[in-house]
Amino acid sequence: MNWSIVARMLGLLGLLIGGSMAFSLPWAFPICGQVENFESRGFWGMVQSIGCCCFLGGTLFLWGGKPKGAILRKEALAVVGLGWILAGLLGALPFVLSGTEIRVGQRMTPVEAIFESISGFTTTGASVITELEDPQTLSRCVLFWRCFTHWLGGMGIIVLFVAILGQLGAGGKAMLKREVPGPITESVRPRVRETAMTMWAIYVLLSAIECVLLMAFELSPFDALCHTFGTMATGGFSTFNRSAGHFNGGPVEAIIILFMILAGTNFSLFYAMCRRHVGDAGLRGRIRILLTDPEFRAYIGIILFSTGMITFSLIWHQSYERPAESARHALFSVVSVMTTTGFGTEDFATWPEFCKGLLLLLMFVGGSAGSTGGGIKVIRFVLLFKILMMEVERAYRPNVVRQLKLARAPVDDQVRSDVVVYFCFIGVITALGWLTLITIEPDHQWGRATHLSTAEKLLDCGTAVAATLNNIGPGLGVVGPTQNYASFSQQGKALLTLLMLLGRLELFAVLVLFSRRFWQTQ
Repeated sequence: MNWSIVARMLGLLGLLIGGSMAFSLPWAFPICGQVENFESRGFWGMVQSIGCCCFLGGTLFLWGGKPKGAILRKEALAVVGLGWILAGLLGALPFVLSGTEIRVGQRMTPVEAIFESISGFTTTGASVITELEDPQTLSRCVLFWRCFTHWLGGMGIIVLFVAILGQLGAGGKAMLKREVPGPITESVRPRVRETAMTMWAIYVLLSAIECVLLMAFELSPFDALCHTFGTMATGGFSTFNRSAGHFNGGPVEAIIILFMILAGTNFSLFYAMCRRHVGDAGLRGRIRILLTDPEFRAYIGIILFSTGMITFSLIWHQSYERPAESARHALFSVVSVMTTTGFGTEDFATWPEFCKGLLLLLMFVGGSAGSTGGGIKVIRFVLLFKILMMEVERAYRPNVVRQLKLARAPVDDQVRSDVVVYFCFIGVITALGWLTLITIEPDHQWGRATHLSTAEKLLDCGTAVAATLNNIGPGLGVVGPTQNYASFSQQGKALLTLLMLLGRLELFAVLVLFSRRFWQTQ
């Protein structure tokens, strides 16, 4: 392990995080932050946090000294894994130093601050803060930072890091591969830096368009920016206690739905649609790029099918007075859960059991590869379905050899193996996380130790694990759309924080950190 390179990279990353915090400072002033008085506590908490980031980042950078050798795969994995942990720790400083409270009179602990920070960077959207609209518990500038962590983590702080830093060779490609999730990561440009810059350019452009549209429908710049961060990063942090339900439907809700779908789409498709050589084909040719992509078709198909099924169930059980209202809430919830955004307009925990079960399954599906969405990814389910069909055929045609194909193109055997291994890892980690959480959580949170409370604990802990591992945020029961994670114990929050990191980095960039052989020189 080349520690000098790792230290230098982490130092630069710390400086980047500190510089990003400066964008939150103006919101402490009345003219920007929509507050009556200057928020000194939040402002000086942010200033101290920036100072800590610069000091630590500068120290690591100087300790690394002049780079010796190239950054290779092992160093790249270390920078990605340790970099996300470092970002989570530094991002927690504003919550601690500004005296943020999870509820009136109860200050946030360091574990809860790290939980909130990593939930932001990993775009999970799980929160321990019960009161968002009271500046006495959460300063306006810290609230902005909370949402801004979404936007930084959405496309990936390491992708931004690669775009700014430039030439990193094979190590930069390995870093980018771990940041842009999915089993098939094709560069939209041949050079790593150009790939990273292109991805971020598309991300910034879509964010700017959404923000302008939200402000056009009378959202303040502060609320428009924060909800843009939560939408484009598929994170779900809001500035309102009722989340997106604050808007009571209308055009704002429609805009959020549209951009959640776009954020859950593979960004390389957007780049392909903008390339010059398809310009002669016009709009029809550009749309054809989307419609011929097997993952995008499956992605939209799952959304439409799930929305239809949940709408039918809500109408059948007369959950709402009008069918249109059932369809609206069904569409928003399906898109929010499917893209792992986590915004909520209604408490789907009160819906019929079929609806809750289907939404729970959608938590594991997630968005597309190369998107800001979490979950297992649609493309892996498409490939798994094809693999299973091939195995079924092999049962009655053992001598037939077929190659796995996607969009008529052959898929490498390594990708096939990676898909199966990933599903196995997700299953094992979900089971272990669930068993560990129900073991360490005290029973008194669910009332008396009755059969009902035991069943509730099993379900609540199970959905909490699924929601954090798949970077969604809200689950069922105590972590439902109208609830949060404040009731979990400190050790439970620490476990869920680890699951968020595992889900965002797709397991391996975190798991290798626990391997002794990984840290050995040879």
